[in-house]
Amino acid sequence: MQHLLDTLASGIHDAKNQLFIAESLIAASEAKHGLDLGEARYAIEAAAGRLSRTLSAYRLMRRGAQLAIVPCIVDDLCREVALAQKQHLAQAGITLEIDCQVIDEWPLDRDLITDMLNNAVQNAGRFARSRVVLSARTTADGICLRVEDDGPGFAELPPRRGTGLLLAERLAELHERNGRKGSLQLGNDGALAGARFELSLP
Repeated sequence: MQHLLDTLASGIHDAKNQLFIAESLIAASEAKHGLDLGEARYAIEAAAGRLSRTLSAYRLMRRGAQLAIVPCIVDDLCREVALAQKQHLAQAGITLEIDCQVIDEWPLDRDLITDMLNNAVQNAGRFARSRVVLSARTTADGICLRVEDDGPGFAELPPRRGTGLLLAERLAELHERNGRKGSLQLGNDGALAGARFELSLP
């Protein structure tokens, strides 16, 4: 069974690489013919991201999985997400605001947290009317990373758990320090009167 899972994971990895090749070919066509295929490139990037999250979920669910936790500058992490998402959201008429109040470094798995926040911002942008806010705050127990939008909120609470949410919950729990574990909360009580995605890390 494990051999079969490893084979499937290898296939997913190869498919992701092919998507990156397709994106490069599209970018070359844009430059050669003066085209604007930004939305096509974004769709490819989103698909590649979904495959990356599937691979991450597989890695984390395997026995003995370990996070790559290192001290990270939270403001840099938030700005990286903004850089990846702002252009696409702007084309949909959505503004992305960053409100990071965490000055110090914080120990976390940067790649996986960045990917999770990118996914949360993408989802918020699908339902927002005009605004999405990514914020970071220190709390008594750690830090809180929050994505909020001004859309209609979740149609149901708790929402159905797809790969992204299941991975996010598992990732939060694997961040453990001083006997405390991270957590994920979803709600319709965001500051913008829409959905709230809140990740707490110790």
